[in-house]
Amino acid sequence: MNTYRYKAVSKQGAKVSGVVEGYDEFDAVSRIKENCAFVVDISQVKEKNGILTMELGSKRVKAKSLSVMCSQFSVLIHSGLSVNRIVDIISKQTSDKKLAKILVSVAEDVSAGHSLASSFESHSDSIPIALIETVRAGEESGSLEKSFSKLSAYFEKSYKVKAKVSNALTYPIFVLIVAVGVMIVMMAKVIPTFISIFDDLKTELPLSTVMLINMSKFFQKWYILIIVCIFLLVLAAKVYSRSNAGRERTARLMLKLPVLGKISIMNGASQYANTMSTLMSAGISVSQALSVTSRVMDNYYLSKCTDKLIGGVEAGKRLGQCMEQAACFPNILNEMTSVGEETGALEETLEKTAVYFDNEVETATTKAIAFLEPALLVVTAVIAGFIVISLYLPMFSMYSAM
Repeated sequence: MNTYRYKAVSKQGAKVSGVVEGYDEFDAVSRIKENCAFVVDISQVKEKNGILTMELGSKRVKAKSLSVMCSQFSVLIHSGLSVNRIVDIISKQTSDKKLAKILVSVAEDVSAGHSLASSFESHSDSIPIALIETVRAGEESGSLEKSFSKLSAYFEKSYKVKAKVSNALTYPIFVLIVAVGVMIVMMAKVIPTFISIFDDLKTELPLSTVMLINMSKFFQKWYILIIVCIFLLVLAAKVYSRSNAGRERTARLMLKLPVLGKISIMNGASQYANTMSTLMSAGISVSQALSVTSRVMDNYYLSKCTDKLIGGVEAGKRLGQCMEQAACFPNILNEMTSVGEETGALEETLEKTAVYFDNEVETATTKAIAFLEPALLVVTAVIAGFIVISLYLPMFSMYSAM
């Protein structure tokens, strides 16, 4: 339910104002007219988030929480409980506070006579479009239990695949942060101490030592400018990545990276196959399933490619043919889609193909970790070795001259 502030004229002709809750503006107006002659002005009251009430992190509900919720829905629908009662039960059982708050609102909307899908749709900034459209299809076909069962498996797969991809990135990012931190400490604290020692020696220093001293002096003198430049570069990259051209180029770059690119491609193919098979098994048409899938894809370039397939499908072309012409996805996905269309088992074929790509993501992630760990250790060791040798080489030269 949303809250609306209104001004109206009562049936006695007096001006009145107040607040009312409604599913949407039309519902709020109809509630106001139960006691008033007509509405003069109405506006939605936006919820204000203070420091103590603001929600940290993304507005999106986690895939793991959605998987558990959908599983509960499937079981409780099978037991014969009403949808309103089911939503109320799950809202009290879920440990996800964000999801619980949404379900309380959904329960109110369902009690007011609105469908479950449209009630979820009022929280589309937090609930994935794939869930909303699948639930809508389940309500229209009378197979809501099956739809939630499919969604439970879909979100569980989504959670596991994303966890594997994030695991591949966690270690290298951690090592890079530690390496940068150590470098900053060395440049700011350790090397300046050695500089005073070298000045006292008054001997000719090796080239590597001179380079290290100059880098340290440059860092000490311009560290504020360096920090500002890094901040501006990060800010510029964020602004650029939010534009359509920037998002597409960044997404293309992610697919072409030496090691992580393969993970991104496999992950995109897995998302496409999983989402399409889930939506189509719920009774959604191919073109509508493509529209929803394009909005849930993580990679913006693959999302745009998926959206462009709709025109070809609506023009009467086969989906596999459109995918092959777009040349965005791996060939095996294009071929399996064509096979599924020819045999009349597209949903089952996509589901099996999704399992294949899920396994490929896991394999690619394992290989990436196996490659990145020694590569980062070698780079870190080379940098550390350069610093240590540069610092101690003048001392060795001094001892040998004594």
